[in-house]
Amino acid sequence: MKKIISTIILCGAVLVMNAQDATSPNGKLSATTADNKLVISYDKKKVLELADVQFSKLDLASKVKTDYKMLEGKRLHCSNEANEYQASIGQNAKIVVRLYNDGVAFRYEYTHLKNQKHPEENTVYMIPEGTKRWFMQWAESYEGFFPENTTYKETPVPSFSGVFKSADGWCNRWSYPALLEPADGVFALISEANIERRQSASSLYNDGERYKVVQDKNELDLTGDWHTPWRVVIIGSLADIVQSTLVTDVSEPSKLNDTNWIKPGVVSWIYWAYNHGSNDYEIIKKYVDMAVTLKLPYVLIDAEWDEMNKIESNKGKTIEDAVAYANSKGVKPLIWYNSSVGWIDGAPTPKFRLNKPEDREKEFAWCEKIGVAGVKIDFFSGDNQANMDYCQDLLESAARHHLLVNFHGAPIPRGWQRTYPNLLSTEGVYGAEWYNNVPTFTKKAASHNATLPFTRNVIGPMDYTPCAFSDSQHPHITSKGHELALTVLFESGLQHLADRPESFLAQPNEVQAFLGELPSVWDETRFVSGYPGKSAVLARRSGNTWYVAGINGLDEAQKLATDLSFIGKGKAQFFTDDANGEWKITTTELPKEIECQARGGFVIVVNVK
Repeated sequence: MKKIISTIILCGAVLVMNAQDATSPNGKLSATTADNKLVISYDKKKVLELADVQFSKLDLASKVKTDYKMLEGKRLHCSNEANEYQASIGQNAKIVVRLYNDGVAFRYEYTHLKNQKHPEENTVYMIPEGTKRWFMQWAESYEGFFPENTTYKETPVPSFSGVFKSADGWCNRWSYPALLEPADGVFALISEANIERRQSASSLYNDGERYKVVQDKNELDLTGDWHTPWRVVIIGSLADIVQSTLVTDVSEPSKLNDTNWIKPGVVSWIYWAYNHGSNDYEIIKKYVDMAVTLKLPYVLIDAEWDEMNKIESNKGKTIEDAVAYANSKGVKPLIWYNSSVGWIDGAPTPKFRLNKPEDREKEFAWCEKIGVAGVKIDFFSGDNQANMDYCQDLLESAARHHLLVNFHGAPIPRGWQRTYPNLLSTEGVYGAEWYNNVPTFTKKAASHNATLPFTRNVIGPMDYTPCAFSDSQHPHITSKGHELALTVLFESGLQHLADRPESFLAQPNEVQAFLGELPSVWDETRFVSGYPGKSAVLARRSGNTWYVAGINGLDEAQKLATDLSFIGKGKAQFFTDDANGEWKITTTELPKEIECQARGGFVIVVNVK
């Protein structure tokens, strides 16, 4: 088996294309081969270069069209089309390249393998010094920041996964998604999609300007046909990046025949305020009662629920009593499990209930029987093939028992939200629970929050656990308007609200009503304005109602552009901050720009019936 070598170079030079070029359906993306290179350009600007390729040209193989429905995400009806090209790269091996209007996807395909280890892939992204980028240092939990930079020379940050550094002391392992601005106003977001069985996920290792795709551990011997996951690069303006569904477009269609039982929604969540608390029956009741008052459909009973009977004040109450109480109030309970493949020693319980197929089936059948609506599964150990198969085992078993799934402490989404639509959220983000752990988040949160709509949340649902008006163990300095805006700005099929009942119920009636009516499913998403780390304004539509959310990532006030002409004219309910940091709630005409306080934010709600 020959090694497959491809090098991708990002730059901003102008390239004049010719009529023989491979193109996307709208002609904006193009590819041409010359001198063992495949050059990808956007709007006549050279963006990507695959060097050392083993073919002289790409042959048009077919036109690919996708049209499908999602149960959660940035839009419910998704469609895309691509021109697909292929080229032989050795005996029984080929590269398949799809040029979409909003990016490129490629993978390597093999046939007639005979008890072989998976072929080594040497895809390398060449990212020249000086290229603006927002990269996250790799951690198996994918919980880190995306600082703006123009160099690979970043000091390694310790994580639960250890420290990854080169011989000269710089970080040398990076997570997906990785955002670049290779030319002014042209962006490229690197990720991957469609992890299937017998595959591991990958990350980027760099040696200077060379960023190599390295698949995590895969011990399987392969026989028959096999292919890599799709290597995906979303390309275009920030609107193209934010609005793209390319990750799910190239992923396998839903494997579930019956999805009528899958209902996304907003969740009251105990952990943020208490660190513990899900072993306390009376605290669980408070969060159930809050869900009733705010008209939230779900409550999450987090870790340690199996130890409820150890607390004397619970008077013998168990998780079954807590589940029954929630259901009696019309609130659907979700419960937490330790995956027992990552953090085990010293970690919270329950443990080792899902690892063996027979135990998993028994546990999920019990959940279904007592009225549990879904499960949050935590503490995975990275991207290796065993974990990827385990996640799919969990999703399939949960679906058999009509259980929604939230993966926590887990790898980022790579398209499973389409293939297994009961997967409604995944953490894989440095989110609000970090106010519990270290003081780092307090000063970084505003800028980080204004980066996530252009990076992590582009590729799939994100369980950030937004919206805290009070403080946890460490304070937040984002405003009330900023916090409320996160509930719209951040997309998640299960949107967990972080704050404690006393805080939510002390907010104005208009804010409480907003939370009770908040969708977690969107018919349409539009980029309005912003720039990574500086600000973000998005508009999302649910039925006939538009929700526009914006945040300021800076420590000083700034004006945010809000051209909402696509909505039309009309009165809007406007939530923002006054100069003293208190609520300013008004009814107003749609503004063309908004003065946003330092680390502030706003939400506009417009009904267009």
